[in-house]
Amino acid sequence: MRSPWPPTTGSSGLQLDDLATDGCITKAPCGGDKAGPSPVDRRKGGLKRSVCTEGGGVPVGIVSAGANRHDSPLLEPTIEATKHHVGVLPKKPVMHLDSGYDGQPSRDDLTDHDLVGEIAKKGIPSPIQVGKRWVVERTHSWMNNYGKLRRCTDRHGDIVDFYLHLAATFVTLRCLIQQARHTYRWEGRPTTRRLK
Repeated sequence: MRSPWPPTTGSSGLQLDDLATDGCITKAPCGGDKAGPSPVDRRKGGLKRSVCTEGGGVPVGIVSAGANRHDSPLLEPTIEATKHHVGVLPKKPVMHLDSGYDGQPSRDDLTDHDLVGEIAKKGIPSPIQVGKRWVVERTHSWMNNYGKLRRCTDRHGDIVDFYLHLAATFVTLRCLIQQARHTYRWEGRPTTRRLK
């Protein structure tokens, strides 16, 4: 199922030189095609989504899987989803990743797709603000504002993916409004930073 977001790279203004990818686990109490035992919730049913964002936080690739899947094996499908949605990426874009991807398989995936990896090292504490990973964390937080994603009760995989892409569409719109607030003025322009 092809998602309606984002527009093509030629006219979109997406910041594709810097990409960030990370996974997020949410609840899936009814089980289903995309559910798995959650390692952070006493092996109850959970859903993991792997999201790739561009430099401004717009989601450009999403993959869903069971909560028991590690982030690293989902990296390549997430890159493939990103290429499917945005088309040709710039030459040698940088992929910002946390320490969960600090291994040779992830580096091989990045090399195969002609990406430069900026990966946090295991065992070295660093705040999330270091580097440019924070945008994907913010996108996950925005997506978790939608109850259908925090607690997914749908069992069919296509429906789960539909809700993920719908939430990504709303997050994309939110990013565009946030950027426009600082550049343009219009009647009814939001005056607060927090959009509802």
